Amino acid sequence: MSAKIETHPTVVQIRRRPAPASEGVTAAWLREVALAAGADDVGFVAVDRPEVAEERPYVEEALPGVRTLVAFVVRMNRDSVRSPARSVANQEFHRTGDHADDVAQAIARALVEKGHRALNPSIAFPMETSRWPGRLWVVSHKRVAVAAGLGQMGLHRNVIHPKFGNFILLGTVLTDARIDGETRPIDYNPCIECKLCVSACPVGAIHADGHFDFGACNTHNYREFMGGFVDWVETIADSKSGRDYRERVTDSETVSMWQSLAYKPNYKAAYCMAVCPAGEDVLGAYLNSKAGFLKQVVRPLQDKEETLYVLPGSDAEAHAARRFPHKKLRRVRSGLRPGSARGFVRALPLVFQRGRAKELAGTLRFAFTGAEPFTSTVRVEGGALTISDGAEGPADVTIEADAAAWLAIAGKGASPLWALLRGRLRIRGDRRLFQRFMACLGR
Repeated sequence: MSAKIETHPTVVQIRRRPAPASEGVTAAWLREVALAAGADDVGFVAVDRPEVAEERPYVEEALPGVRTLVAFVVRMNRDSVRSPARSVANQEFHRTGDHADDVAQAIARALVEKGHRALNPSIAFPMETSRWPGRLWVVSHKRVAVAAGLGQMGLHRNVIHPKFGNFILLGTVLTDARIDGETRPIDYNPCIECKLCVSACPVGAIHADGHFDFGACNTHNYREFMGGFVDWVETIADSKSGRDYRERVTDSETVSMWQSLAYKPNYKAAYCMAVCPAGEDVLGAYLNSKAGFLKQVVRPLQDKEETLYVLPGSDAEAHAARRFPHKKLRRVRSGLRPGSARGFVRALPLVFQRGRAKELAGTLRFAFTGAEPFTSTVRVEGGALTISDGAEGPADVTIEADAAAWLAIAGKGASPLWALLRGRLRIRGDRRLFQRFMACLGR
């Protein structure tokens, strides 16, 4: 370093400072910081813990040198979340979300002021949308919260805190500081397996046997987010005139989309959270009067007249028509299209309609060429789907496709016939099995 730089006033000041803080902070101090910032509970997880191994590449990309994940929860007003008035429930989600982001920022700031590096990813949005339709989030708050002992995942796929129940929002702070006392997962699940979330979900996304239909939940509850928004924009583009648009989309739907654009996206349901009675602070009302709980909390949501968004021919459409005949069904497109051939294969468990596939049995082999050469084997039997890498065992039908052409087919931008005629798709074996399998993909 040159003598001129060494004599710079800022350099001189820094040289006079005491040695930087040690690598570690105490869990007691950091817990006090979090609670003072407005968190209702907090836990600490070292980044090398096996429970968060899947998160490590992403958090290290966001903050190279990260050592600890600080997980916290903030409570929501459960009566607001339970309200059939979705404006009330959504305001609670968003206002509490803003508070959680403020808490995360305060924790990160305290760590930085103590001489450590720290950052606070958003508790929800904004996310890394350049990765769409893959993983958008920097860190899975749910996975970290469970590892930190802040609850366990319930049947409805929400984290249930042992005291506050699932009426919480989660946040995570990344830091290079070492914490002298980690927290560990709780040794029981607060979920009481009452199945109320199963009975309340209007599109049947939650199943009593533990199965979760991601496509059904995403299509309805997140209609004004991401994929649903893409579909709405494409509907505008496809409309020949204002009149044509109004025949496709009601004025109420257009106004609802405007509201989501102006006041943050609105969830259409989240009834699974609303009816959940788990948690020490919540369970008493359910235990004292199950009939009263059903009347006050569950049935108003079940009886609510509303529009349900479903994919044509999906399990969700069949469930909603059978279980909630008083609710209006609106057939839409998902707006979710794979960004790669591997993405298509990875997404199969999320979009596969097991109800439609109950009578389907067979093995399909996908052999992709071109920009993404790889092979995967898919086995379907009794509504169950298993996927393995490579050409494992015999196959009833083999689909050989150029990866780019397949993406056009999977995204419904091209027909299989188009690719077949151009030699970019070849199907050998049971073509009927292939057709029936493709009909079981919610798209």
